Amino acid sequence: MPHTIAMRRESLLLALLAIAWPAVASADMLFYVKNGTRNALAVEVFSQDRDHAWPGGDQVWLFEPGQKKTVPISCTSGERVCYGAWVNGNDRISWGVGPDGDKDCKGCCLVCLGHGLQEIELPPAE
Repeated sequence: MPHTIAMRRESLLLALLAIAWPAVASADMLFYVKNGTRNALAVEVFSQDRDHAWPGGDQVWLFEPGQKKTVPISCTSGERVCYGAWVNGNDRISWGVGPDGDKDCKGCCLVCLGHGLQEIELPPAE
């Protein structure tokens, strides 16, 4: 039962974040990333429509094993964005479009909306 209650609390928190997140720009989105691996992971989000990545500036978001957190991106409405994730220090183990944003993937891309919340669970469910 405690697991079910925790899942309900997490779902409620996600819903509240989606509602309460101030729309600073016309296309601000949140990614809620869950690292379900035993390794530290690096994550980036890549635009498929222009030469841009988030967080940008040759930086990545780092997630310790089991860590969950929300990261923001400011994208253009209608822009196609995809996540890339890999084991920090070993980019041969990766998910999504990978560390260079150039791999084919299923279910790792979405269209940027005016605002919203996208959940990413790593490793992704098959």
